[in-house]
Amino acid sequence: MQKYTADRVRNISLLGHSGSGKTSFIEAVLFDCGNIDRMGKSNDGTLTMDFDAEEIRRHITINTSVASCEWRNAVISFIDTPGDFDFMGEVQQALRVSGASLILVNAKSSIEVGVEKSVRYLQRPGIPYGFLINAMDDENADFSRCLLDLKNRYGRNVVPFVLPIKENGKFVGLVNVITLKAYRFAEKATVKECEIPAEYRDLADQYHSELVEQAAESSDELMEKFFSGEEFSADEFTEGLKERILHRHLLPVMACAATTNSGVSTVLDLLLDYFPAATHKVVQALTPDGTNVELTSDPKGPLAALVFKTIADPFVGKISLFRVYSGSLKNGTTVYNANRNKEERITNLSFIVGKKQYETKEVTAGDIGALTKLTDTQTGDTLSEKAHPLSLPSIVLPSPCFSMAIYPVKQGEEEKIAQGLAKLKEEDPTFTYYTNKETKQMIISGLGEMQLDVLVSKLKNKYKVQAELQEPKVPYRETIRKKVKAQGKHKKQSGGHGQYGDVWVEFEPNPEQEDMVFEEKVFGGAVPKNYFPAVEKGLREACKSGVLAGYPVVNLKATLVDGSYHEVDSSEMAFKIAASLAYKAGLEKASPVLMEPYSAVEIHVPESNMGDIMGDINKRRGRILGIEHKADFSVISTEVPTSEMARYATDLRSMTQGRGWYTISFLRYEQMPKEYADKVIAAKAAEKAKD
Repeated sequence: MQKYTADRVRNISLLGHSGSGKTSFIEAVLFDCGNIDRMGKSNDGTLTMDFDAEEIRRHITINTSVASCEWRNAVISFIDTPGDFDFMGEVQQALRVSGASLILVNAKSSIEVGVEKSVRYLQRPGIPYGFLINAMDDENADFSRCLLDLKNRYGRNVVPFVLPIKENGKFVGLVNVITLKAYRFAEKATVKECEIPAEYRDLADQYHSELVEQAAESSDELMEKFFSGEEFSADEFTEGLKERILHRHLLPVMACAATTNSGVSTVLDLLLDYFPAATHKVVQALTPDGTNVELTSDPKGPLAALVFKTIADPFVGKISLFRVYSGSLKNGTTVYNANRNKEERITNLSFIVGKKQYETKEVTAGDIGALTKLTDTQTGDTLSEKAHPLSLPSIVLPSPCFSMAIYPVKQGEEEKIAQGLAKLKEEDPTFTYYTNKETKQMIISGLGEMQLDVLVSKLKNKYKVQAELQEPKVPYRETIRKKVKAQGKHKKQSGGHGQYGDVWVEFEPNPEQEDMVFEEKVFGGAVPKNYFPAVEKGLREACKSGVLAGYPVVNLKATLVDGSYHEVDSSEMAFKIAASLAYKAGLEKASPVLMEPYSAVEIHVPESNMGDIMGDINKRRGRILGIEHKADFSVISTEVPTSEMARYATDLRSMTQGRGWYTISFLRYEQMPKEYADKVIAAKAAEKAKD
């Protein structure tokens, strides 16, 4: 691929509901641009962009991937994103380096949840975007209904750039509303100019007038010409529309049928002519001393390249996808990663189309490229020059909210699972994993069931270790509610030295501190001071297992108040055992109770789902603390027992048709109601009996 200046570069992410045809659209683009000789199909597993084994098996996009293709002496890098909501992190990675976005709308389904969420994703970064109504070849396709729905939802700024021509239910051509010219599809994805069909003339004129008004609003000069009745020149019209799109005042609507490659070349032309180039935005970078530096897409400026996606390939190694914001990245040079304070050698520099890499000597400002075998660099890191170290803002990723316990199918392969997950985390930084010391389980957390299921499949296929998922055990705790005094006496005689230890310990609740607090108030040397540490150690070890169900005991104060010893038979071990006996005797009399963890849960849902969500939280024994209204969404702040949240990601998605999401974090422990505690205690007893 030849070198292009940043004004001839477009970086466009594709968003939309799962199944809207994003990957199929890129397949048609690659065919039109000459990257492939034959279009693949999703059902056959032959799409260029869905090259991962899991994507082929499931017939969905899972990973963000890039296709850089040349069109009319320019390069357009399309960034394909998953439509399934469990992979929102992949979408955020794509948006971080996008200059514009195209939201695909299914022509027969209109505005699906994925379209709504895509628009919402684009609000914070302020990325210019438009809509592409796909599957116009479907017999139930309805462009007019889709356009009306978009206008009703997103306002007067939604204006079509094209109108699809349909004859006898077939998609046969397009009317270009900007130029007021019509085209019929010919052989091999080409088009031939024709007369605008009579039934489309009035509609085309109406939308053309809307676009003229949009262009007029782009500047005072054009507004003055508009009101004076002067016509705009072609350049003024084009620049006016570009300005409106850039500032998100115009949301253009296009149309195509990706699977038959109808209208795709027209979409390419419109994207190149009207969507913003890589030069449109000045970005901020930080120097090590915290100074802000403004960067433009200048190939001669200081190097700043952001790694936005990492692919972990067991054969090739680590592949890092990046965008250069300033300067040039050249093969054979050494760069500096200010995030890790490490130097990296640049080799195997390439442009990328799916999994295929096309070697190049240089990737300049504005372009997206790929590198292999970077040692320390991770997703979100910036590559710069050591003489001018810079850090670009990293990628804001969603927090994991859905957790499961992961086990090896074969015993003894826990380490292999951990090693595989460490590799997969380079590829997908939105999941976490750790070993819960209390439950002895490895916990893996992500955004939903689909994401975790895919990770388990990748462990098997890439790293040859089979794993299974189970609901995680809840780390309950135990405590006491009243003060008691108990004796623990250990006396054993078996020839020679015997064993003797005798203690009296007061146990009382201590809500101020979770860990056991130990004190001694022994008078007259009833227990020598050199045995105090043994008593404390015995109590601390005993606290690891409560008397109700064997859960750790918290919020406990233990005071050694009396006891006795034997000059010959007493030992540290004897007093340690005596302390544990006192613990057991005392806690059984101190009204022990079970404590359960509570989570702080913040739920974001549409107003229309408020009643269902609040009712569901009440059923989960949750408490609603407050409600904040933001646009057409509500944010419900709640406190819910952690045990009631195990499958909430799936349940919330079902209740809101995928529109809702939530964040969750540990809050505190609270006493568990007796009827629920009895069930937990009985289940624990049954588990012990089984073992």
